[in-house]
Amino acid sequence: MTRVAVIEDDIPTSNQLKEWILAARPGIAVDQWFTRDDAEAAITREDYAMVVLDIELGRERHAGVAIINAINKGARGTPVLVVSAMPATIYRSIMKALDAWDYLQKTTFEESDFIDTFLEILRASRDRDADKPAAPAGDELSLDPLRQNTPLWRGKRVNLPLTAQRILLALYQRRGEVVSYDELFQVVKSGRNRDNIRKHISTIREAFRELDEDFDRIENIPMRGFRWSDLAAAARSR
Repeated sequence: MTRVAVIEDDIPTSNQLKEWILAARPGIAVDQWFTRDDAEAAITREDYAMVVLDIELGRERHAGVAIINAINKGARGTPVLVVSAMPATIYRSIMKALDAWDYLQKTTFEESDFIDTFLEILRASRDRDADKPAAPAGDELSLDPLRQNTPLWRGKRVNLPLTAQRILLALYQRRGEVVSYDELFQVVKSGRNRDNIRKHISTIREAFRELDEDFDRIENIPMRGFRWSDLAAAARSR
């Protein structure tokens, strides 16, 4: 049975979202959670087809952000639909950077808008899972160049912002070759300078080292750029 979580501390709103979900897909199982602690426990226990959540829960203004991060660390790729009163002009891009699939601002959408968005995400998630290719044997890093939302290192999710993901993809697609600063400038939307590129590289390294403290695949090539190399790992394994 398809199971969905609604994480919303306002009970009338939670019940309304549940009613809309059941109207869209009768027979679906809907779990309602009202606190961050209960929600985080549930997402580690259940394999949800989708999570619908608010950013604010009680007095925790960014509880939803913590829950999304917890979902991401689980590496299941669970789709998240954010439904929040926070201004969409500010928070939609933030939620996108966290890999939320869509954002609806409360009081600005109708039942039909919610149902259309909900069903679209369910279908996209189903299609993604059906078409997901098997990772090549022995390939430690798995990237999806179309979606750029599921980099995996040895089966564990690498939690990276979108710009860092684009830089990682540029390096990995040309592994063994030097990718120049000028080439990396083409994959960032702002901050096209060497200092900014180095900051993104530092972010990438830190994210990998949270999963693998010996990670050393990204080499700095002085005055030129960076290179993804498997040589250091191969030397350690001999």
